[in-house]
Amino acid sequence: MAFIIGAVVGSGGSDAGRGAVTAYAKAWSTGDWAAMHAQLTADAQKRVGLLPFADAGRAALATATAAETSVRTGRPTKSGDHAWRVPVTVRTRAFGTITGSVVIPVRDDGGTVKVAWVPRLVFPGLQDGQRLTRTTTMPARGALLARDGSPLAQGPARTSTMPDVAAQVVGKLGAIPPERTDELAALGVPPGAKVGVSGLERVFDPQLGGIPSGVLRAGPTVIGRSAGRRGSDVRTTIDPALERVTAAALGARYGGAVAVNPRTGEIYAFAGVPFSILQPPGSTFKMITTAGALDAGIVKPSDTFPYATQAVLSGVALANAGGEDCGGSLATAFAVSCNSVFAPLGAKLGAAGLVRTAERFGFNQPSPIPGVAESSIPPADQIGDDLAVGSSAIGQGRVQATTLEMAQVAATIANGGRLPRLTLSLDQSRRLDPRGVRFGARAVKPTTAREMRDLMLGVVRYGTGTAAQIPGVPVAGKTGTAELKSRQPGDTSTNPQDTDAWFAAFAPAQKGRKARIAVGVMLVGAGAGGDTAAPVAHDILAAALQRR
Repeated sequence: MAFIIGAVVGSGGSDAGRGAVTAYAKAWSTGDWAAMHAQLTADAQKRVGLLPFADAGRAALATATAAETSVRTGRPTKSGDHAWRVPVTVRTRAFGTITGSVVIPVRDDGGTVKVAWVPRLVFPGLQDGQRLTRTTTMPARGALLARDGSPLAQGPARTSTMPDVAAQVVGKLGAIPPERTDELAALGVPPGAKVGVSGLERVFDPQLGGIPSGVLRAGPTVIGRSAGRRGSDVRTTIDPALERVTAAALGARYGGAVAVNPRTGEIYAFAGVPFSILQPPGSTFKMITTAGALDAGIVKPSDTFPYATQAVLSGVALANAGGEDCGGSLATAFAVSCNSVFAPLGAKLGAAGLVRTAERFGFNQPSPIPGVAESSIPPADQIGDDLAVGSSAIGQGRVQATTLEMAQVAATIANGGRLPRLTLSLDQSRRLDPRGVRFGARAVKPTTAREMRDLMLGVVRYGTGTAAQIPGVPVAGKTGTAELKSRQPGDTSTNPQDTDAWFAAFAPAQKGRKARIAVGVMLVGAGAGGDTAAPVAHDILAAALQRR
């Protein structure tokens, strides 16, 4: 009798294993695979290590289109002599809420009762030897519409009444890209589905694609169904007339052009590759360098600088474009884009100040628009000496930007120093702020933005950007000519194919008037920004101002 009593007490009697099962279930509801695995018997832990255990659980939830934190477990109840039944509810994206239970076997494990794990425990409803499977079918894809409601892409063939406009902005459908496999699988998208891989089809793929229909099975038993949902139509911010002008202005040249409303952040038009190609921004980055120096009080608009053909930083000469001798007032130096002024000014601002300012303008930040490449500048402690900081300050070194980013910099200055919240969705823009103003964080002080506007006006009035002049309209801009190859000391050659041409601008740039349009233009291997990019910007600005 004493032996029997001891055995019952040692095994925990009718409550044997309750603690382990309760801890296991609680950890499951928080996605804590390590805590779950710790409740397994030593034999079970030996058969399935922590990583395979976690992978099995994650795979089951992914099949069900459920997140790791979407499991809810109830109170364990006894199920026979060596098992406990736990109610389980799983919220899935495609199949709604799945309810069921798992019967968890327990075994004595050296005097403590633990979970004797088996593969069927990964999901409620499974029996021994069964797997969780799903079959899904994509619904009809939603239509892409221009801001006036005209169809850009509709139906299975993605046809448009404006094929010339659609060809510039719609993009393509294709096989699921490797980097999106997990994301789309978690939504129930079948492996062979066609999804948006570029352009507006990529940006709005989640809305356009809808929710797949299908069934979820535990072995042969259907445990979940999805009726699916047709993809939503999306009304974009694209202005067909301005899009035609933007595409024509860019022509067949490789690069990007984009037009943005500075206040709403709505992208009216884009052509080429303004979102995806990263290039050194050249002297357009001087907008950021100068704004940072003004904001920090390192320089004042009244300051003057000695004329020189080069600056010496860290014992190395950094030349002006074409060996030009320039200097004078801050306005004059900015208008002619004088490296010998702004490289040392960047070094004086310092790596930390330069990076901090760039990040406030949107660098090193993910874009709110899916598929847009992230413009970047290295961390301050990785830039290097004064020469490297000075080179970064004039948009060289390891600074990389999209055309969209530099248009955003110009728009931020137009907005008094506040970033616009960029969007391609007209419905979203109007829903978030019916006043038509969608400003984000502040990049620089309002006084700094006004001083930058005045400096950028000089670029177009009498500096390197005169090709962007519009009669009767004050245009603020900044040119950039970014070198694509390293130069030897004394090399002042000007092969156009060795430089990218940049221009960023906004208009009207006048006190008391709100800027209505900001643009960014980048042409790869196309020479000087003032010669080739500024005329493209001029045509886009002029067309936008005529329409608005």
